Parts: sequence; structure tokens; C-alpha cells
Amino acid sequence: MHSYIDLIARILEFLGVLLITAGICYALFKYIFKLQDQKTRDFDTLRQDIGKSILLGLEILVGADIIATVITEPSMDKVLTLGIIILIRTLLSFSLQVELEGKFPWQKAK
Repeated sequence: MHSYIDLIARILEFLGVLLITAGICYALFKYIFKLQDQKTRDFDTLRQDIGKSILLGLEILVGADIIATVITEPSMDKVLTLGIIILIRTLLSFSLQVELEGKFPWQKAK
């Protein structure tokens, strides 16, 4: 059972990295070849698209880390390592979301 769960965690990690990479490539392709609805290239739209793909990839990577840690033998070192990884990825996600939306999540829309 542990080997299957470990395989699932590895697949999720791969999908998270693949999603980030594919999202960045698609956003750059869309920006370079002007597939946007606008007549001019918009750098803000490029930043939004890249940020969204990074956010989604980070969420999947956090889930993969949690799954991978659950199947291992629990020790204080592994739990602390997971906590630090999740804290760093959560802070990255939070700062990206604030950067993309221009406001904190608890603020009302402008």
C-alpha cells in the first residue's frame, strides 16, 4: 500500500511541476504571438497568466508533500520538514495572490 501512495505522491509532484512549466510556456506563447483579445501585447496579462499557473502548481505540490509525508514513518524531523515546506509554499502562494489581485484576500473588491 505504501508503494502505491508513494507513486501517487510522485505523480502529483510531477503534475505540479508540469503544470507550472506548461502554464508558463502557454502564457509566453500567447504573449509572443498576440493570441490575447487585445490589439497590443499586455505585460500585466502575461504576469497574471504566469502567476495563476504557478499558484495552481504550488497547491498541487503542497498536496503531494502532505501525501508523501503521511505514508512515511512519522518522526519529528519529517513533520518539521513538511511544516517548513508547506509554510514556504503557502507564503509564496499568498504573496503571489496579493500581487495578482492587488489586495489582501480579506479586503473587499475595489
